[in-house]
Amino acid sequence: MTTQIQIDQDRLINELQTLAMFTDAEPSSDGTSVTRVVFSPDDLRARTWLKKLALAEGFSIRDDAVGNIFIRWPGTEPNLAAIATGSHTDAIPHAGMYDGTVGVLGGLEAMRALKHGGLRPRRSIELVMFTSEEPTRFGIGCLGSRLLSGTLDPDRADALQDKDEATLNTVRTAAGFAGPLSSVRVPPNHYQAWVELHIEQGPLLEREGIPIGIVTSIAAPAGYRFTITGFGGHAGALLMPDRKDALCAAAELILSVEKNTLATGAIDTVATVGTCDVHPAAVNSVPSRVVLQLDIRDTDPNRREAVMQAIRRDCEELRQRRKVTITEELVNADAPAHSSPHTVELLEHICREQGIPYKKMVSRAYHDSLFMAKLAPIGMIFIPCRNGVSHRPDEFARSEDIALGTRVLAQVLAKLASE
Repeated sequence: MTTQIQIDQDRLINELQTLAMFTDAEPSSDGTSVTRVVFSPDDLRARTWLKKLALAEGFSIRDDAVGNIFIRWPGTEPNLAAIATGSHTDAIPHAGMYDGTVGVLGGLEAMRALKHGGLRPRRSIELVMFTSEEPTRFGIGCLGSRLLSGTLDPDRADALQDKDEATLNTVRTAAGFAGPLSSVRVPPNHYQAWVELHIEQGPLLEREGIPIGIVTSIAAPAGYRFTITGFGGHAGALLMPDRKDALCAAAELILSVEKNTLATGAIDTVATVGTCDVHPAAVNSVPSRVVLQLDIRDTDPNRREAVMQAIRRDCEELRQRRKVTITEELVNADAPAHSSPHTVELLEHICREQGIPYKKMVSRAYHDSLFMAKLAPIGMIFIPCRNGVSHRPDEFARSEDIALGTRVLAQVLAKLASE
């Protein structure tokens, strides 16, 4: 029965396009520009719209205290642990329309297709729309799934601040999500399995002409904040021998990150300095303080730490040679996640049975699945995206690939829900 699942491709693409209209971004000539920051007016309107779609299908809905949305199709044995899928709909400034949203709306379409196809699942199937997968507003990614899995301390989470120094507690309450964050965590064995559909956000599937990626593991991300303090002054009056230019030291630190990451020789080791906050940020003033934020990821946390140790050695040399101070702050350091062998085997069987080419691969971007792995066996399905581009307005996935990924998702959900 599951091989005859009918995905309504036109409906799914229309819904993705409608969701993209909930945006605070200016129109872009490069594609569909989407800015949808968590708890912004556009985010709240998108949530209301999503719930209306789910209610139209007769699915039940609940929100938790951080705003995670749960859309459930009860099984014939509703007391059993559920099968879950989902992703996020928040978007960083000037992003595209497919990151996360394919997993949410594709998950909804998969549930609809199974229901309309006559399936009566033994286990309940639940779609989860996570709050703030992106770190845009509160500086930490996967906020909703971290709390759901008990990975993030509720008190620490509530004290997180946005750029206007508004706390998560204040903002979520104003958005209508009240209650203690400790209530967000779900009990052990709440879910039997988790599968997420997502665009690859990399070039491999498109480059190799393969429509489906089966994720075997998710790289371990870590975040650090470095503060470099030197001695600034007037750009004309402060003599070169007397300077302790914090930005020059920061430039060397950034190059150290690149050098030591490349030195591993491992394609799965990546590191990025994505922000550089310069003080006083005046063209005629020597920078006295710079704050850098480093994102470093690897499938091997020991190799990731070896890169950090090498960077720290370079920092010590910089301190002595440039007479600056460098402080390091850990923002987060997470372990890698590995997909369930059973789910991987099911996905391979589905693809082989239907002649769908597939590639087993690593996810170098991290997703809510990284934290759902603490709650249940996980799996991820990737579909190609054009040129591997993501987090940009020209992010794009073909309609046929989205529909195929959704069909594979529906089939694996049906199989897992019958176990």
